[in-house]
Amino acid sequence: MDLKLEGKRALVTGSTAGIGYAIAKGLAREGATVIVNGRNKDRVREAAEAIAKETGGSAIGIAADLGTAAGADELISEAGDVDILVNNVGIFEPVPFVDISDAAWQEIFDVNVMSGVRLSRALVPGMVERGWGRIIFISSESGVQIPAEMVHYGLTKTAQLALSRGIAESVAGTGVTSNAVLPGPTRSEGVVEFVEKLAEDQQVDKEAFERDFVKTMRPSSLIGRFAESEEVANLVVFLCGEGASAVTGASLRADGGVVRSIV
Repeated sequence: MDLKLEGKRALVTGSTAGIGYAIAKGLAREGATVIVNGRNKDRVREAAEAIAKETGGSAIGIAADLGTAAGADELISEAGDVDILVNNVGIFEPVPFVDISDAAWQEIFDVNVMSGVRLSRALVPGMVERGWGRIIFISSESGVQIPAEMVHYGLTKTAQLALSRGIAESVAGTGVTSNAVLPGPTRSEGVVEFVEKLAEDQQVDKEAFERDFVKTMRPSSLIGRFAESEEVANLVVFLCGEGASAVTGASLRADGGVVRSIV
């Protein structure tokens, strides 16, 4: 399928590794000029170079800390006009609810929610003016089934679902779409670190814990394994294409069947 992304300009936040990197690579393969983002300048540069080399496409890097308003403003200024915005950047940490400090609540909300608010608010008007645009939030199955081990993370992922739908309502009939994608357990740097921390906390072998993670922590999974980042990216890239123009205001799952409800 030709997604008709040649000449489009796409910004993928948090895209130096994991799902974000896979999305950026997929969009570059489809002909979009991709803006890679992260906090570390060297990692951003290396990721952009790797994507360009592997796909033969166009990728540039802009380093900015999206946990702050200043960082978002810097990225917006350097990025210029953007046709596709994938709000992927996010942080998480397993912490018992009673131990989550005000500072931790604020930090995770700033990174996971306010980054998308700030970027979408700045870039939507240009998309509407041009009559075409795609906004996608990388939420999580944790936004529907809040994990007891990280309630603050689940809350931010639920907030992204509301934000995505609200933006879709606000741009109805303009040619701009807004959707959310809900991955389940997916193999990435952050998830590997997360699993290792849980294994350490429970004083069990890391390799054995990873093998049993889905069975014990997400027993409703139908695929019974971690998804690969590319499997999530495939759905996101499709949603960015011309063929998905009727899909908006939706929450689409790439969760391996973890969420049991049918709506």
